[in-house]
Amino acid sequence: MKKSNKIIIVVAASIVFVVLGIAAFTVFYDQAVLVRKGTLYRLASSDKVVALTFDDGPSPVWTPKILDALKKADVKATFFMLGEHVEKYPQIAKRVAEEGHEIGNHTYDHHVLIYYKPEELLKEIKDAERVIQKATGKTTIYFRPPKAWLTAQEKKEIKELGYKIILWSINSKDWVTFDDKYIVKYIARNIQPGDIILFHDSGGVFSTEGGDRRETVSTIPRLAEKLRQMGYRFVTISELLELEKSKKPAPAA
Repeated sequence: MKKSNKIIIVVAASIVFVVLGIAAFTVFYDQAVLVRKGTLYRLASSDKVVALTFDDGPSPVWTPKILDALKKADVKATFFMLGEHVEKYPQIAKRVAEEGHEIGNHTYDHHVLIYYKPEELLKEIKDAERVIQKATGKTTIYFRPPKAWLTAQEKKEIKELGYKIILWSINSKDWVTFDDKYIVKYIARNIQPGDIILFHDSGGVFSTEGGDRRETVSTIPRLAEKLRQMGYRFVTISELLELEKSKKPAPAA
């Protein structure tokens, strides 16, 4: 074999190895662990409470199905919405609010924010805030960055806008389309009081819209039943923060 051919094979194999490594890292490792400082990702609590959250919606296909499942399971959740999806599907966003779920800001178009200048970051958040308020009548006070990535300076700027930054402690990885039984088993095995669980109501591996959320829809009733059997109750992000507030000692007189 010619030396040039050997080099090509080695380079090709190296590229495949790197791509597979990145894919495995993305699927099996939760990157949010690296950027949790300065955010709320779970509440250290003795109360057996858990918060369900959904990212990337609304979707005209999956969000209604998820809402139906949540209603049947008698669970209220927090939906972190993309501004561009709210503009496309305002009636779906409105339904989320009307059914008593909370709404958070997930930027306008889901770009990773660590590449943004301060003015670009502000525009992403304010554009999403504007369309969410127009469609739902709700003012958002919770923010979740795409892919969880934020710099320390960005966290400071977002908090100065009046937002609380919300991440998660358990990632369902439902966008990988794991089986619903596997997702429930994984969560039940790892759950702790005060956890925030990440799901999605739109998006797939390569896009923020569409995707296949059938396993997510199927997971909701199974998870609600399983966690209630374990003594857990479901809360929204606001309710979680109220619990945190109630546990803080009163300031000295």
